[in-house]
Amino acid sequence: MSKEEALEFEGTVMEVLPESRYRVTLANGVEILAYGSGKMKMHRIKVLMGDKVTVEMSPYDLTKGRITFRHLGEGARGPAPARRRR
Repeated sequence: MSKEEALEFEGTVMEVLPESRYRVTLANGVEILAYGSGKMKMHRIKVLMGDKVTVEMSPYDLTKGRITFRHLGEGARGPAPARRRR
């Protein structure tokens, strides 16, 4: 494993914390602290409680991670709304 390799996990946002941080429970049951990636902040992608996300973690610290992708679809808020053309 090289130094630049990151581990990717699927998880669910359990709690939205101050300063753009999130408490995420991974698919294997481990709870970590995560933050949104720079691209997500730049494109103003909102992450809410109950969203399914992909988290990237360093192999050196498995208690913290970076949210790199928010999955669309059914979450805590129900099905995704249909897109309409104007």
